[in-house]
Amino acid sequence: MEIRYARNTDGSPIIKLDKDHGLDTRTGEVIDYQHNQNRAGDMASVAQSLKRLRDLINANLEDPDTALWVTLTYAENMTDTKRLYKDFHAFWKRFLRYLKKEGHPPVEYIAAAEPQGRGAWHLHLLEIFPIKAPFIPNAHMAKLWGHGFTKTKSLKGVDNPGLYLTAYLGDMELTEALSSGIKRGRLVEVEVKGKQKKAIVKGARLKLYPPGFNLYRCSRGVKRPEVCQMTEQEAQAKISGMPLTYEKTISITDEGGTLRNIINYRTYTKPAESDNETPTKTEQGTK
Repeated sequence: MEIRYARNTDGSPIIKLDKDHGLDTRTGEVIDYQHNQNRAGDMASVAQSLKRLRDLINANLEDPDTALWVTLTYAENMTDTKRLYKDFHAFWKRFLRYLKKEGHPPVEYIAAAEPQGRGAWHLHLLEIFPIKAPFIPNAHMAKLWGHGFTKTKSLKGVDNPGLYLTAYLGDMELTEALSSGIKRGRLVEVEVKGKQKKAIVKGARLKLYPPGFNLYRCSRGVKRPEVCQMTEQEAQAKISGMPLTYEKTISITDEGGTLRNIINYRTYTKPAESDNETPTKTEQGTK
């Protein structure tokens, strides 16, 4: 469950007139909107896309044991985004026939595209089963895909799968970022089990997404996260007994330094042994 607290103040002084123009209520001036040339140009939009994807994953994946995490790549430097999803839909039809033949239950999917520094694309695919995910040899997955290397993993032991999986779409290893000409970004070190630490540039990959590109797609049976508004007291009652696992607070000020809003995010994760309800995303604020 995620609680988002917002203290709204005066709000924006700009009233939208159309997609290209807005009205500044302080001066009466009509202003022109600046349209971004890539996804990284509007970080708020990118953050919202990843946030929606994270919520979608967490709303559908109550038990990581019911999921498989599959990476689908190309042997060649494939740069066509239309072909990417065309190939995926053909693969998915073959995969469903394979599941039926092997006696496995039906499955839902959430697929997210990832651009590489060299211009190529590949897909990350979350397969969600109604019961514990069956063992599917990676060799079978690669044959069904038919375009290159595949990697099939379980998500056992991952407490926040939405956060874990969306990190793949935003962050980039330092060596790839430098080779792609991306020199700015927050640098962190990540320890990989059994290997040396690797340097990661936070958010670097977002600069590679073309304007208007959909980061992810999902099957029809995927549930949307439940969103409801309530008071702080009601929210505390709903999360009673659940430990706080993540918290972030953002303060928003205008050019003059006046505080306009405070947004606080809190994530509570139910212990696995008692996790028997659908995760709920709660929005609450004050008036």
